Amino acid sequence: MSEQPLNPSPAGTPDDAAAGTAPVAPGPSAPGPTGSTAADALPLPAGPAPDAAPDVLFHEDDARSDEDAAARRAASFERARRLRQEPRFPGGPAADPAGSHHERRIRSFQPRRSRVTTGQQESLERLWPQWGLDIDGKRVLDLTELFGGLPVVLEIGFGMGEATAQMAADDPGTGILAVDVHTPGQGNLLGLAEKAGSTNVRVANGDAVILLREMLAPESLDGLRVYFPDPWPKARHHKRRLIQPDFLDLVAPVLRPGAIVHCATDWEPYAEQMLEVLTAHPRFENTAADGGYAPRPAFRPLTRFEGQGLDKGHVVHDLLFARV
Repeated sequence: MSEQPLNPSPAGTPDDAAAGTAPVAPGPSAPGPTGSTAADALPLPAGPAPDAAPDVLFHEDDARSDEDAAARRAASFERARRLRQEPRFPGGPAADPAGSHHERRIRSFQPRRSRVTTGQQESLERLWPQWGLDIDGKRVLDLTELFGGLPVVLEIGFGMGEATAQMAADDPGTGILAVDVHTPGQGNLLGLAEKAGSTNVRVANGDAVILLREMLAPESLDGLRVYFPDPWPKARHHKRRLIQPDFLDLVAPVLRPGAIVHCATDWEPYAEQMLEVLTAHPRFENTAADGGYAPRPAFRPLTRFEGQGLDKGHVVHDLLFARV
């Protein structure tokens, strides 16, 4: 009697059956490709596959997975909240002095946390109590006391502070209230000012809109400088540009008559918008006789950023408007 396969394959062709060539499972002495024996090839009992589980198990696993993901998100949000509230340097600039991230308002800046060098950290820890202040929206600044009676110019956005430090050193008779949210730049400017022996710089940390709206007295400033603000080049982001009619409405009351608003940008479309918005505002008048752009004044130094733009063929436009 011929040996029959224990786990026969599907029926072959009639010719195969006639020829007696139906496949035979390997015996113990002839392991298959994976080393299995004939006993391993026994048919499984009817029913679900061994690794299958009732649908309810899948639903429970999915629910647990969703709960775990929600818990991880909550923990991440809590860590981010603590980081926003906790100062990076004790006694230095606050992480979020006015809690402005809770205020539903379009912003022209994106706070970022870059690496702070040892020198910048040392300057922040040592000089911030003397020359730094947080924009918390809780008080009105006495600029006469803060700068010892000097006329004060507000500068919004100073990057790493090289140009600001140079302007302060070149004109010690003018106080500069420099605003930014970039911690390394804050520390760098403090260090540069100290190195140059300049005592006419104060570094403000936070949102300039809150400073203008809540912390400056009427007609307390002798000028405003906005050099190379973020151009927000995408059309959907134009609403984030700083120089807008609403912004100028905040600026005008805190400037003395005759105070100069000085803007500079190497982004041509933004320069055109600045010129249009400033020209249309009733509280400002262009100092350029032709009603266009002004030549770069001698007191504004050529910045590293500006030099890089010029090397790329960018055209830098200065705008000088007087408050009327």
